[in-house]
Amino acid sequence: MISVLVVDDDFRVARIHTGFVERTEGFTVVGSRHTGAEALTAVAELHPDLVLLDLYLPDLFGLDVLARLRSSGADCDVMVISAAKEIEAVRGASRQGIVDYLLKPFGYDELRDRLERYAAHRHLLHEGEVHGQDDIDRVLARRSPTTPNALPKGMSPETATLVERTLRDGGESLSATECAEAVGISRVSARRYLEHFCSTGQAEVRLRYGTTGRPERRYRWLT
Repeated sequence: MISVLVVDDDFRVARIHTGFVERTEGFTVVGSRHTGAEALTAVAELHPDLVLLDLYLPDLFGLDVLARLRSSGADCDVMVISAAKEIEAVRGASRQGIVDYLLKPFGYDELRDRLERYAAHRHLLHEGEVHGQDDIDRVLARRSPTTPNALPKGMSPETATLVERTLRDGGESLSATECAEAVGISRVSARRYLEHFCSTGQAEVRLRYGTTGRPERRYRWLT
């Protein structure tokens, strides 16, 4: 489980974001804070893997919180979630190594997609080794997956890479549920990637009929 600290000055918004995170498979919220000082203390005490950080806090600007986290050596990633559209804010956050920047307001699907992209990226970084330049480029977000086909909007190269590897190593075939469990994403998301690979001709899907109910869709890598 990836532990998350939610930081937002609005209690209601923080509660909504907490609910979004808890709905996303593989993530759990370890705390919610509403000021910069509270966020810094919580990171030191709770050691979250990821901080969802608003920039407009009552005592400190979010980028100042981020700078203090970096200078203190805090071992956590930060995803900015803010209404701040100023290019200076975006550049400043990027320079300090954020993993993503999501503008308010947004729906659950938008945050879920970015959390799943983060989880896939984190998985690549924690594998211990890379298999070639393509893996390095994906970790650095320079290149899409091994296929030259562009990914549809909302899909990430990191997650596509993990789904591809899982399908390649899956033996004869995998269901969307089996793929989702192996990668650590939702079944719905896994099926989106699997169907994409089928549409590009890199994978195929076959129906396996049981005694009752709908037939199961089984996917197999081709190339």
